[in-house]
Amino acid sequence: MPANTLANPAAVHTPTTMQAWVCRDYGGTEVLELQTRPCPAPGPRDVLVRVVAASVSSADVRIRTQNLPRGFGLLGRLAFGLLRPRQPILGSDVAGVVQAVGRDVQGFQPGDAVVGATGAATGCHAGFCVVPLAKSLVHKPARLSFAEAVSLPFGGLAALHFLNQAQVQAGETMLVIGASGAVGTAMVQLARQRGAWVTAVCSGGNAALVRSLGAHAVIDYTENDFTQTDQRWDVIADTVGASSFTACLPRLNEHGRYLSVAGSLMELLARPRGTRRSIGGPAAERTEDLQTLMNLAASGALQPVIDCTYPFADLPAAHAYVETGRKRGTVVVTWADEP
Repeated sequence: MPANTLANPAAVHTPTTMQAWVCRDYGGTEVLELQTRPCPAPGPRDVLVRVVAASVSSADVRIRTQNLPRGFGLLGRLAFGLLRPRQPILGSDVAGVVQAVGRDVQGFQPGDAVVGATGAATGCHAGFCVVPLAKSLVHKPARLSFAEAVSLPFGGLAALHFLNQAQVQAGETMLVIGASGAVGTAMVQLARQRGAWVTAVCSGGNAALVRSLGAHAVIDYTENDFTQTDQRWDVIADTVGASSFTACLPRLNEHGRYLSVAGSLMELLARPRGTRRSIGGPAAERTEDLQTLMNLAASGALQPVIDCTYPFADLPAAHAYVETGRKRGTVVVTWADEP
């Protein structure tokens, strides 16, 4: 039996119901309600996962509150539901154990320990979730706990996507705004691995963390405004929507790239200014990228950063904490003791 297979496939029994946190409406954490729901059944090319750990991300909070980047209000309602969430079970990152597989699924079997990303389909804040093979699903490295594994997809996939889009090269200089968040901590590490010289923007209290992840320099945004300095960078990545392409233009070198990871619609539509350009849009969630993240973490080259872990019953509290905007890395919720 493979090392990442935790149960006898013949012994797996799927219950008919499960516990799930349902987002009944848009609003505060009071719209989250724990309900008993039918357990989903996998389609021909789906994998049913018994959830052990899931992340609570800034995306979950944005969907619940509809506090979206400027210009995306109506688009958000059209995408997620006009009056209430069309998919009421949030959560886009899952780590758990395969419960059942569809008839056309190869490479996974009941009992396998896996980690996946469901993207806009969400559904991970429940006892079980379905992950289509069209989404991202890979085997969990034995070296990583379920909590460590699930802390990587949301930030890591976004960081990889934007680094690839910008074609960040060794020797280039890079500024990472929001360097202590889920995307930021991954961006610092992955950019450093590519040989970039990384300057991190975060609060002074998080300076030691980002330096430990590979940042060469740190700017404390509570004391200094990087836009008012004379320094320039080849790449500026704004992971939290705290700046703009226009504001950062004077701080970009020729052929510089501004990465609008969580920016407004204006940043997405921004035209190049000479040789400098803005890169925005949703991040791709490719299986090969998720496998890259798992391989790097298994080798010790990528460090999972978990701010805190909440039990499943306290998921609204996890939402409330993420909503403060003060988390470091990822907030994780766990359903039970790890198998």
